[in-house]
Amino acid sequence: MDILVYSHSLSPRLRYIFKQIFSSILKIDIVFTEDKEFFINSDSFKISYTHRPLCNELFFKSTDLLFQKSILNQEISVFEYKSFPCFFPCEGSCLPFDPFASSFFMLSRYEEYLPQIKDKFGRFEAKESFAFKNGFLNKPVVDIWSNMIKEEVVNYYPKFHFPNKSYRFLNTIDIDNAYAYLEKGWLRNLGGFFRDVIQRRNPLKRLKVIFTKKDPYDTFNQLLYLHKQYNLNTTFFFLLADYGINDKNVPVTSRRLISQIQQVSDYCNVGLHTSFASLSKNKKLKLELNRLMDIIHTEVLYTRQHFIKLDIPRMYRNLVKFGVKHDFSMGFASKPGFRAGTCNPYLFYDLDLENETDLSIHPFVIMDVTLNDYMNLSPSESLSLIKEIINEVKNVNGDFISIWHNESLNFQDRWSGWKGVYEEMIKYAIKY
Repeated sequence: MDILVYSHSLSPRLRYIFKQIFSSILKIDIVFTEDKEFFINSDSFKISYTHRPLCNELFFKSTDLLFQKSILNQEISVFEYKSFPCFFPCEGSCLPFDPFASSFFMLSRYEEYLPQIKDKFGRFEAKESFAFKNGFLNKPVVDIWSNMIKEEVVNYYPKFHFPNKSYRFLNTIDIDNAYAYLEKGWLRNLGGFFRDVIQRRNPLKRLKVIFTKKDPYDTFNQLLYLHKQYNLNTTFFFLLADYGINDKNVPVTSRRLISQIQQVSDYCNVGLHTSFASLSKNKKLKLELNRLMDIIHTEVLYTRQHFIKLDIPRMYRNLVKFGVKHDFSMGFASKPGFRAGTCNPYLFYDLDLENETDLSIHPFVIMDVTLNDYMNLSPSESLSLIKEIINEVKNVNGDFISIWHNESLNFQDRWSGWKGVYEEMIKYAIKY
C-alpha cells in the first residue's frame, strides 16, 4: 500500500522531506509524479503538495521553502495548532501550516547554515536555537507533525492503513577518558600530583590508584553487567585521539585500553568518539577511524563528536567521505531536548550542495553532563527531567537515546549522590 504524491516541482528538498516523513517515520511507500493528467486519472491514494488542489485528492498547500535553491533568512512566526507549535502558515490546506517545509527547516538544520553566535568551543548553543527561543526544544515537533499528517491521511482515506511503529531505547556510553590515573604515564601523573596539591585535592588518591590498579573511571564491568541485566542495545564511543588540550584520553597505544575496547566489543556495539582536533584536520579523522578498525577488526560505522561540537555541514561531509554510516552527535551539550525536532533517525541533507546523503543521523536527547554540569540539577531533579523527556519520546514512538560516561558512574567527587540515577533511567526507559 503506497501513496501517490504530486507536486508542480519535485525538487531535491521536496523528495527528501517527503521520504523522511512517509518512508522513515510513518513507514509507508510513496511514489512521486509531476504529471497532472496521470495524477488526476489515478485511482491510488493521492496527496498533492502544490498551490491549489487538482481533483479529489488530499491537498497540502505548499509554501516556498522546498522550491528555493539558496539559503535565505526566513521570516518565521510560531503559532499553536492543537496545542502544538507550528510555522509556515497557509490557508485552504488540510492543515493550517506547511508541515513539510517546517520539518525540512528543522531536519536540515537550516538555521545552522546562517550566521550564528557560538560558545567558547565554537558550538552553536541551545539558547540560540529557534526551538529554544520559541519554547519547543523539549518537543519532537517533526514527529508530532508527521502524526498530524498521518491523521489527515486516515481521515481522508479510511481504508488506508499505516503499519505500527515501536518506541526504542538506544543506550550510549561516551569514553572521553577511560581511566582517571592509570595509563597516563609518569609525566602526566607527576604534573597531576602537583596540581592536586596546589588545588588542595587529595594527591594520595592518585598514588593509591597507581599502586592498587583500581581506577575510579574503570566502571566497565559495572556497565556491562547492567546492560546484560536489562538486555540493552548499547553503543560505546571511544576517544582514540592524539593528546591535545580538548582530547585527553589515555594514549592509544595503551594495552589496557586496547584490551578494554576489545572486551566491550564482544558484548556491545563500538563506535568512534571523533576528536575535537579531527574537525579541522581530515587526516586525523581517518587516522582515528583506522585505529579503532585495527582494534575491533571490523569496519567502523558509528561515530559521535567529542564535546558535541557539530560543525555543520563540514563534519558530516567528512564522515560521508570516509564511509561512516551512523552518527550520534545531534543534540545540545547545554540543554536536553530535540535539536533537530525529532527522535527518529534521518539522513543528512547537505543544504549547500542540495543533496541527500547516506549518513544516518541519530539524535540524542539527554546527557549526564548536561544535567549536572550545565544545568546544576540535583540527582532527583535530573531523574524527573529524564522521565519527562522519555515520555515525549514514547508519545511519538521514537528512539530515546541517552549519553552517559564511564566516569559519571563512579559516584565520587562531582558525581557524589548520583548512584541509582542511571539505573532508574534504564528502568523507566524500558518500561512500556
